[in-house]
Amino acid sequence: MKPETKFYANVKKNIKNISWIRIENLSVPGTPDLLGYNNNGVFFTVELKYTKTNKVTFSPHQIAFHVKHPNNTFILVQDACSMLPKLYEGKNIRELAAWGLKLEACCSSYKSCSKVFDLLGA
Repeated sequence: MKPETKFYANVKKNIKNISWIRIENLSVPGTPDLLGYNNNGVFFTVELKYTKTNKVTFSPHQIAFHVKHPNNTFILVQDACSMLPKLYEGKNIRELAAWGLKLEACCSSYKSCSKVFDLLGA
């Protein structure tokens, strides 16, 4: 099983208050991996990234998606060392691509990520 597939399983297991849909889309490059829906009726997207280094790599299409859609889009990164998820807002994708995990995350645990997603639209 790929690391990103395991990461998705952990997201579903640890953030149960959100209705998750995995997006498998080969026809529209750059589309995020997950569509989430919270109890406030708010949809949002999450790009999953797994890295073994400090660097977080994005395709030009992924960058373009988040630049065009800066609201309610997120990037959830898991680094192989700590295995902690780190959440970034999609509007910060350029900085994340440039600085990698040195960029300060919005939060860095499943519990805190869950709270961020819960508060959307509140």
